[in-house]
Amino acid sequence: MDGTRRLLAYNQQWVAERLAERPDYFTRLGGQQDPQFVWIGCSDSRVPAEMLTGCQPGELFVHRNVANQVIHTDLNMLTVVFYAVERLRVKHIIVCGHTGCGGVKAAMSRQDFGLINRWLQNIKDCAERHQAELEALPDEEARTGRLVEINVVEQVDHLAKTSVIQRCWKREQRPWLHGWVYDTDGGTLRELVRRTPGDLPHAAHQYDIED
Repeated sequence: MDGTRRLLAYNQQWVAERLAERPDYFTRLGGQQDPQFVWIGCSDSRVPAEMLTGCQPGELFVHRNVANQVIHTDLNMLTVVFYAVERLRVKHIIVCGHTGCGGVKAAMSRQDFGLINRWLQNIKDCAERHQAELEALPDEEARTGRLVEINVVEQVDHLAKTSVIQRCWKREQRPWLHGWVYDTDGGTLRELVRRTPGDLPHAAHQYDIED
């Protein structure tokens, strides 16, 4: 059985199991979604958001990119955040990085990765801002691990400065923003930072979707 046939066969088994548990399982999912959480995570295949958190279909609104970036020119990410906050009215947004992140490792190297270089520049800039702290660490593994954490915190703060978050904080005191790191060796999630309405000033809209 080739790889894709295996996936399709599993799907059939999964459908049968869900229907055995609850005959209206898919009928309920066919209605309007009502997730409470947004997950902005890395594209890495070892970090399956729903599996790590025990979320069922309909509970987690997911956006993934290389090294879990929140970039003001990324219309895809901004659209996800706008829709989740303004239409789905989520209560929490989680930015989740992970240990051993290939994007972070690549950004710390001097290699040429072609097209991805432009994306990695955001992480390179982050590393430069924290160069003294990173260089004080004993080895490359420690520096990579710390940059993963710093990157998560910076992306949460980028998110806090978007116009959609600023407006919703002022109007409705939501959502809460969380920065997490997933340990790929041990399987655990750890919260690094939490931002709630009022933590940051209602500054100029640095990352605008629309005004």
